[in-house]
Formats: sequence, C-alpha cells, structure tokens
Amino acid sequence: MQSQSKGRGVARKTIEQRLAELDAQRSALKARLSKQDRANDTRRKVLLGALVLHRLENANDPEFTKRLGDWLRRELPGFLTRDNDKALLADLLAAPDNAKPVENKEVNG
Repeated sequence: MQSQSKGRGVARKTIEQRLAELDAQRSALKARLSKQDRANDTRRKVLLGALVLHRLENANDPEFTKRLGDWLRRELPGFLTRDNDKALLADLLAAPDNAKPVENKEVNG
C-alpha cells in the first residue's frame, strides 16, 4: 500500500510540474502577444502621422490642407502635455504661413 501512495505522489507532482510549465508558457505567449499589440499600435500611429504630414506638405487640395492645419492648431495644444512634445510639434502649432506648407522630415518605416 505504501508504494502505491508514493506512486501517486510522484504522478501528482509530475502533473503539478506540467501545470506550472503550461502556466509559464501561457504567460510567455501572453507577453509576446502584448508586445506585438504594442508594436502594431505604434506602427498605426506612425502611419497615420505620416499621412497627416504628407497631406500638410503636399497641398493637392489647398482647402483641405488649410482645414487640417487649422484643426491641428486647435486640437494639439489640449492633447500635448509635455513641453518637449510641444517643442517637437511647434511648426504645426505656429500660425499658418500661406507662402509654404509645413515642412517636416519624412517618416520611413
């Protein structure tokens, strides 16, 4: 009888170890998924920002470009909270210069 108890104890420990391994694998997979989600979110923001800057720089539709610039000048001050972010986007916050579109370095991805 005693050997049967030991046998069960070993089997149970193995199951518990396997469950611990599965929990560790699950945690690793969740972390990888979370990392991928963050990377996708960042990529979406970069692409949307690139589109907005492209529309500001290439005024194929001057009226739309003007409205977009006006909207950015209205919305950005309330959206930006850090001084270094405000400094980075100072050219977009400045009053419009009708002589030329906003210049910004191209975003490569």
